[in-house]
Amino acid sequence: MTPEAFNSGEPVPVTAAGGTVTLVEGSTFCLSDTSGDIRPGTSHGLFFRDARLLSRWELRLDGQTPHPLSVQSPEAFAAQFVLRRNPKPGQADSTLLLVRERLVGDGLRETITLRNLGRENTVATLTLHVDADFSDLFAVKEGRPAHGGADATVAGSELLLRDRDDGSRGLSVSATADPLAAPGVLNWRVIVPARGEWSTEIVVQPTVGNRRVRPQFDRGEEVESSGPARKIRAWRDVSTAVTAEHAVLTQVLHRTESDLGALQIHDSAQDGRPFVAAGAPWFMTLFGRDSLLTAWMALPLDVGLALGTLETLAELQGRRVDPLTEKEPGRILHELRLGPDSDQVLGGSHYYGTVDATPLFVMLLAECWRWGADETGVRALLPAADAALTWLERYGDRDGDGFVEYRRATDRGLLNQGWKDSFDGINDAAGRLATTPIALCEVQGYAYAAWLARAELAEAFNDPATAGRCRERAETLRARFAETFWLPDKGWYAVALDGRKQPVDSLTSNSAHCLWSGIATDEHAAVLVERLSGSEMDSGFGLRTLSSAMGAYNPMSYHNGSVWPHDTAIAVAGLLRYAHLPGAVDLAQRLATGLLDAAASFGGRLPELFCGFSRTEFSPPIPYPTSCSPQAWASAAPLLLVRSFLGLEPHVPQRKLTVRPHLPAQWGRLSLTDLRLGGVTVHVEADRETAKVTGLPDGWQLDGAD
Repeated sequence: MTPEAFNSGEPVPVTAAGGTVTLVEGSTFCLSDTSGDIRPGTSHGLFFRDARLLSRWELRLDGQTPHPLSVQSPEAFAAQFVLRRNPKPGQADSTLLLVRERLVGDGLRETITLRNLGRENTVATLTLHVDADFSDLFAVKEGRPAHGGADATVAGSELLLRDRDDGSRGLSVSATADPLAAPGVLNWRVIVPARGEWSTEIVVQPTVGNRRVRPQFDRGEEVESSGPARKIRAWRDVSTAVTAEHAVLTQVLHRTESDLGALQIHDSAQDGRPFVAAGAPWFMTLFGRDSLLTAWMALPLDVGLALGTLETLAELQGRRVDPLTEKEPGRILHELRLGPDSDQVLGGSHYYGTVDATPLFVMLLAECWRWGADETGVRALLPAADAALTWLERYGDRDGDGFVEYRRATDRGLLNQGWKDSFDGINDAAGRLATTPIALCEVQGYAYAAWLARAELAEAFNDPATAGRCRERAETLRARFAETFWLPDKGWYAVALDGRKQPVDSLTSNSAHCLWSGIATDEHAAVLVERLSGSEMDSGFGLRTLSSAMGAYNPMSYHNGSVWPHDTAIAVAGLLRYAHLPGAVDLAQRLATGLLDAAASFGGRLPELFCGFSRTEFSPPIPYPTSCSPQAWASAAPLLLVRSFLGLEPHVPQRKLTVRPHLPAQWGRLSLTDLRLGGVTVHVEADRETAKVTGLPDGWQLDGAD
């Protein structure tokens, strides 16, 4: 995900003066300032299915903006904005408190309460200004001119706004306490008794296809009883509870659970099958790469999320060649869009321009099988996995050299199609941009792991011929990769081969992904650990995407020196895969400690990315201005850290569980309660390099724990 993905201009910063509050629930999210206002001319808004509904939602008390005191957001989908009436001239205090309680979920509900703390009755005028522009999400992100706007009418005390360009889209705003309604305005004039209070409840209901969408809440319903609250409770009921003595880690894990629950979208056409959206505010939709990696990281919480993501992507898998969408047989989707302008962006509403989602699909299928996913569901996805591997050979390997490369099909597509998909994301040590077709080092690692994954599934399902062919393909790729990508004079893997098959020789975090996939040899990995350990790569708050010694380094860039939490977590997982090598565990622990320190400075919620300045220069870390938060793989990254430091590797079909911990000392005791492995539920406790597992039935093999 990248600004380049939107093809026109830089995105508008999400953070306005005073900060931005983001609420999210499935395909609904709301951006406002810390007063709760959605201010026109900003990226604020209430968004639903990739379109902005509300573009203005400004509350005035006696004609003035109330004075904000605090914002509390116990869950990702709800917030309480606490404000007060501005003091009278010459006075420091105010006796009128204003509380805005907001809930989102296929609409918006806001309860406004005035509390008079004074000894006399007070007269107050509340005015809510409402407008909508129905702009496509892309247009809002890029700061492009607004959509056609809205026609506003009044029906009694209800405001009705309808899209001027598409009359089938609209919204209604209704409120209690008898407001005086005019086009674009609700107004209340009230007397609040001494030591008493007054309130009104306002509901925003979207209209799509001339039909009103039913919100996930009812009028007068407590937040705890609403649909979003029931959904998060159901998610927690089936999820593993992860707790730690380390206070920040516990805080981060709680936020992880809440955010991943809120980012889930349930496909109503498929019995509520879940998948995870990539992140708020700009990526509240299915993304192949992001959704797959997030599901992988979240396996310790819930295997069902991974299976749902795989099933959803399999249904959307390419079945023909279409240059406009970059669809090809077997290729896994890059992103799905539903907004009013979706046909004008990239290749349309279904865009396939990604090189790594396809091998990641096969990797995740085998991994969720190991974690106990239903075998029937896994078997049903084998044809999709085979089609994905065929894509790797036929379309991914464009020149038949054994490596997977990419080149966009038209000038509407993404120039770069790995995870660093900004236009300048792939460059050499001098800073020169690589020319396409480009074969990325981490993608070869994913392809290697995908071939091995399919081989393991074939062996388990009595298909030795397929298993043998896939293993041979994997070993050939690994040997060729070592010969071609390793730069012995530098001590790292080339980030890519360019269009002339020349190594692109910059030192990047991509090399660490080669540890995670296992394509790196021990000999190369030992040297790479040393290179990643230096201050050029380790910012003190996580691993930089690009070494500070490289020509294109810019700590404020999107992909050329910033720190991405998911990227650092994958690096940590890779280092711990090679824990037997000198320095690997120490570096993994150092990177994880830095990342959790960064999380503490962001209130326990890791953002999509942050600037890569050295910790000795700026502490806490500097935010990246258009970073998504919450963002799926950033939210899930702490789970990958926990799993990796535990050395937690289940293999349910073989009735085997491995736990080999290397926990950082400051974490203290770490517990996983109700860890579901197929039909088995276990409890894991670990401290430093010791672990205890209870609940494992007879007949299971336990390696590495007491």
